[in-house]
Amino acid sequence: MTHRVPEGGRVDRTTVLRFSYDGVEYSGLRGDTLASALLANGVLGTAPSLYRERPRGIVTAGVDEPHALVQVDGPCSEPMLLATTVELYDGLRASSLRGRGRLDEAPDEAVHDKMHLHTDVLVVGGGPAGLAAALAAGRSGARAVLVDDQPELGGALLSGREEIDGRPALDWVEAVRGELAAQPETRILTRATAIGYHDHNYLLVAERRTDHLGPHPVPGVSRQRLWHLRARQVVLATGSHERPMVFAGNDRPGVMSAAAVRSYLNRYAVLPGRRAVVFTTNDHAYATALELAAAGAEVAALVDTRPQPPAALVAAARRVGIEVLPGSAVVATAGAERITAVRISGLTGGDALTGPVRETACDLLAVSGGWSPAVHLWSQSRGTVRYAETIAAFVPDVNAQRVQAVGAGRGTYDLAGCLGEGFSAGAEAATRAGFPAAVPPVPPGTGDEPPAPPRPVWIVPGEDGEPATWRDHFIDSQRDATVADVQRAIRAGMRSVEHIKRYTTIGTAHDQGKGCGVNAIGAIARLLGASSPGEVGTTTFRGPYVPVSFALLAGRERGPLFDPVRTTPIHPWHVRHGAVFENVGQWKRPRYYPESDEDMDAAVLRECRAAREGVAVMDASTLGKIDIVGPDAGAFLDRIYTNGFAKLAVGSARYGIMCRPDGMVFDDGVTVRLSDDHYYLTTTTGNAAAVFDWLEEWLQTEWPELRVRCTSVTEQWSTVAVVGPRSREVLTALAPDLDVSNEAFPFMTVSQAGLANGIPARICRISFSGELAYEINVASWFGLAAWEAVIAAGGPAGITPYGTETMHVLRAEKGYPIVGQDTDGTVTPQDLGMEWIVSRHKHFVGKRSFRRADTARADRKHLVALLPVDRAELLPEGSQLVAEGVDTTAGPVPSLGHVTSSYRSAALGRTFALALVRGGRDRIGETVLAPLADGRTVAATVADPVLYDPKGARRDG
Repeated sequence: MTHRVPEGGRVDRTTVLRFSYDGVEYSGLRGDTLASALLANGVLGTAPSLYRERPRGIVTAGVDEPHALVQVDGPCSEPMLLATTVELYDGLRASSLRGRGRLDEAPDEAVHDKMHLHTDVLVVGGGPAGLAAALAAGRSGARAVLVDDQPELGGALLSGREEIDGRPALDWVEAVRGELAAQPETRILTRATAIGYHDHNYLLVAERRTDHLGPHPVPGVSRQRLWHLRARQVVLATGSHERPMVFAGNDRPGVMSAAAVRSYLNRYAVLPGRRAVVFTTNDHAYATALELAAAGAEVAALVDTRPQPPAALVAAARRVGIEVLPGSAVVATAGAERITAVRISGLTGGDALTGPVRETACDLLAVSGGWSPAVHLWSQSRGTVRYAETIAAFVPDVNAQRVQAVGAGRGTYDLAGCLGEGFSAGAEAATRAGFPAAVPPVPPGTGDEPPAPPRPVWIVPGEDGEPATWRDHFIDSQRDATVADVQRAIRAGMRSVEHIKRYTTIGTAHDQGKGCGVNAIGAIARLLGASSPGEVGTTTFRGPYVPVSFALLAGRERGPLFDPVRTTPIHPWHVRHGAVFENVGQWKRPRYYPESDEDMDAAVLRECRAAREGVAVMDASTLGKIDIVGPDAGAFLDRIYTNGFAKLAVGSARYGIMCRPDGMVFDDGVTVRLSDDHYYLTTTTGNAAAVFDWLEEWLQTEWPELRVRCTSVTEQWSTVAVVGPRSREVLTALAPDLDVSNEAFPFMTVSQAGLANGIPARICRISFSGELAYEINVASWFGLAAWEAVIAAGGPAGITPYGTETMHVLRAEKGYPIVGQDTDGTVTPQDLGMEWIVSRHKHFVGKRSFRRADTARADRKHLVALLPVDRAELLPEGSQLVAEGVDTTAGPVPSLGHVTSSYRSAALGRTFALALVRGGRDRIGETVLAPLADGRTVAATVADPVLYDPKGARRDG
């Protein structure tokens, strides 16, 4: 470890760890990151840049690292990790990446889980401001949670040599940590990064629990945990990111963040270089220069863009032999695999180069282009930001939720200011959450003062040429994006920062512009001639704040647990009786019930004959069911459905279709009116959740004045459909007190009745088959008992259970469409031949779209039936259709449409299909062709979609 400082740091020198990088063996210390261990061994370089293959090196010490991406091997290799955040463990094996990782095909056996937590005060950030806020909130008795992404608390104090109350600042940190740990209502989460801030103070926090222990799963402990936190009050103490600077050759290995150099030196006891130049726009880099000199490094020059830096800082630097060059800038670097020299020039007040250019040898350039508050979470919470000229940075402005920003996260860069803001914000947050708290009367003493204003230089000019030629002035070094690229975007006519971002790809890599984002805005402002970056504005800050794995987002919901398996209360009966299941949405639905050696076709034909000639029964419990309750329930449904429901009589049912705003069919189903203010709405099985979301969206965003409440009751009701000409016999035996005659119980009505076994039931006269049919709805816990009662009551009539395949055949024979199968998002009710269901007298979602010329075209695709000329030929679903006489071997030919459903029919004694055909209703009687994948062409006759009982004579038995 050639670059390890002999003493100091927060690493454990008694524990040596072995690791390999790009196949070479090295050693490090417990407490190292992979990056600090590499630097300790003199390894600075990373993989070359992605597009231009330029040499690159480690730049920062945290999540804003642009270059040091690695692949960490293990039982399940993980790509795209930052060497600056990977904690070193014994046996770690890593390799450098050029912007691309490889996914391991081996299964990841580690466990990832989730936790949900409510808290009164959530503090994000464990630096001085965050610690002070958590301490003030915790002392009030409020439930407090402190979240920090580092292994230990302290934030920037871990990387410096500051003092609090005359003692090392880290002594104060340890005392605060102990007090917080002793508070019964306070929880500390370290190695935990807040990755997202959502509405209603809902935050996501990614906690790394065992990553630092090695690649193998720890028994009984999840590798990572995703916390879902809901907080009454939030304090964001997220700190700042130090900005790089834009000059020629600023991407060379050995050009590092000044704060990172200080962190490697003080926290990890690593000296990144032996002859350094420090280049800064602000006060903070002076500490880096002084501490480098104290560690034995030669600081050849301190280059400050400000013409008159603070005299005390200049004097301190010169006392230890550091040459300070005010009003100057580094304009270029030299070197191949590592920096070997810098070129320094004077700057005018207008950021132009002046005077002679001198060259200074060095192996390290520590750069501080200023500080950008980490406003990412603030912006995700919908808080606004403003540009603060005094610190040359975007800072939090107006909050949109119950949140405060403190410390460096709001542009306060002195330790005393951070502590004061933290204590005040923590006490205020606790008080607002209902736990009165006071700010300590005597704040800790720090002895520091606010720093002097910086002098930002957004682009250091090149020694020759114009911005369009500055291809080595890197703004985003991970994307190889330069000043020349931004200039090209501007010359193409772009002015919006969002447009230029996408044109140049600046800020779109894994770091999402943490380091380069504000520099890009400053560069755009200069090239556009704007007076300030504030005129340009920022891009959008999106979550997650740092990359997270899909494994963490999925948690335990993977493999067999990836998607819930939903079964109806009647499922055990289906299993016992040999049902073959299919997945419909998340439900297991019986597809058919084979007897002995029947295949599906034989079983379905048998089940169809039972439904058409006798009686059959189906488990329809999976249908979506929603209670619509409230004085305005009828008016609401009138706006949602194309037909009317407000005047529907109590005890009656009506079939309805709902459309999207573009007029296309979204879902359909039967709705029953149970009382003046209570409707019971059913949806298709697979669309239940989507319809519920749809209803809530309109109620909450468009019609909040309507007094309506929607409640999903899909799981609360079991539904048994009894179908066939003998179904009335079964109902008579099943509910002897119910008059089931046509006169007493007409079609599309509902009755409340008790079944013979005492089960209360809601019975509807509804048919999806065209036959006499009833739907028996009972509470779900009675579902199995009700089914068995139906089977027993139908025994004398030879009742037959049937599945979804038979249900599809029965409805298709009647021309009843299934939304999502016979529609594809481009179909209107009129295309389905259902003009009768579209009201002309009321407003509803999608009605305006029916006035468009496109929805009235004569050549729109209509739902029709197809009868293959060969009565035994089954058309494959999805088959394309062409006009008769077209040579299908001559290349692409115009398609008339496609087959949506195709079946064998016992009632028709032949095969048939439903299809969407261009101008289909005008083609009835014509022949169309279906070219098949096997080279054959099948001819079929276009027919009316209602093929069975077109007059509906069988509906009443």
